[in-house]
Amino acid sequence: MEPARFVLEPAPVDVHAESARLREAGPIVPVEVEGVRAWAVTRYATLETVLTHPDLSRDIRHWALEGRRCLRPDGSLARIVAVSTMLNAEGDEHRRLRGPLTRVFSPRRVGVLRPRVEEITARLVGRLASIPAGPDDPVDLRAEFAHPLPFEVISDLLGIPPERRDELYELDRVNTTTRDDDATVARARAAQDDLLGEVVAERRRAPADDLISVLVGQEGEALTTREVLDTVEEVFVAGHVTTVNLITNATRLLLTVPGQLDLIRSGARPWSAAVEEALRLESPIRHFPMRYAVRDVRIDGVLIRKGEAVLGCHASAGRDPGRYGDRAARFDVAAETETHLSFGLGRHFCLGAPLGRLQGEVALDALFTAFPDMALAAPPEDLRNLNTVVALSTRTLPVRLGRRVR
Repeated sequence: MEPARFVLEPAPVDVHAESARLREAGPIVPVEVEGVRAWAVTRYATLETVLTHPDLSRDIRHWALEGRRCLRPDGSLARIVAVSTMLNAEGDEHRRLRGPLTRVFSPRRVGVLRPRVEEITARLVGRLASIPAGPDDPVDLRAEFAHPLPFEVISDLLGIPPERRDELYELDRVNTTTRDDDATVARARAAQDDLLGEVVAERRRAPADDLISVLVGQEGEALTTREVLDTVEEVFVAGHVTTVNLITNATRLLLTVPGQLDLIRSGARPWSAAVEEALRLESPIRHFPMRYAVRDVRIDGVLIRKGEAVLGCHASAGRDPGRYGDRAARFDVAAETETHLSFGLGRHFCLGAPLGRLQGEVALDALFTAFPDMALAAPPEDLRNLNTVVALSTRTLPVRLGRRVR
């Protein structure tokens, strides 16, 4: 008899209660997500094993046909597992597709971007202060700060023309926040892909000093035309969406957990501690699809048969008491810094990790320095989660900014 399956909902009332139930059921448990059956990896040590296991591949060709047939074209999973980019490539193919981006996202190159990140952040902080509202009127910090900051940074890096950014931002807002209307999201996704395709075509005609031009320059040699387009789309989305969630989540935690902000303001702990602890406790990625067994494999006593799909539960692993002890569910910037898996591990470790960390640190420092009296404008339990199984954050972050310190 097949074991009972957990059905993973897009936006459960309590994401972390769901994660706790999954961990209690075992390190690897059968689930159904968007109609797809998979094995969910719920605990830190097991996820660490899965992310580096040689018999688990991201190549969709290893997924059994009966599993693929259940994939919803308009779902959150399909947008990730069905793309032909470095994200889902392995071996030489993965190295070929990842190679052109490795140099751009190296820690050294990212460090050079700090002045530009600081410049964009300062401009957005100034814009926050100029919003026509009284000091006690709420402002949606996700929409007005956490989203536009990484959007502008990745747009700069890619080379999105300034005159196309307003249109792209609105499409991106629909794609990343408004998931209740499938038809609206599908239209926005198609329009976003078309717009990025137009920018790629323009760079073919007139190359510039940007990442899109670098990729176009390898078209016909290292990359096909389709691979250039897919890579641009992937870098745009992956290069900012998780950072939006990181800044939103970290700000909310600092505003709601007593004493943590004081530790940082006093100089006892750096802003990087808040970033890493937020990444662990409130992973920007809730569940990340998929890996597929290339042959029968047994992990932690569970047999995963050839062709079956495996889902990484990053939000669950980040709160695993087996890894983090009695502080697993507590936001504590004073705790000894420990590793987390929010950026993945092994050959598919997130290329954008240094850039995401940089933006998180710069954003939090500038925001809390400028608005020392900032406070959450709604009870944390009233904030609605994003309607997706993939990401973990709230749709809005209403705050009262209070006075600005110049």
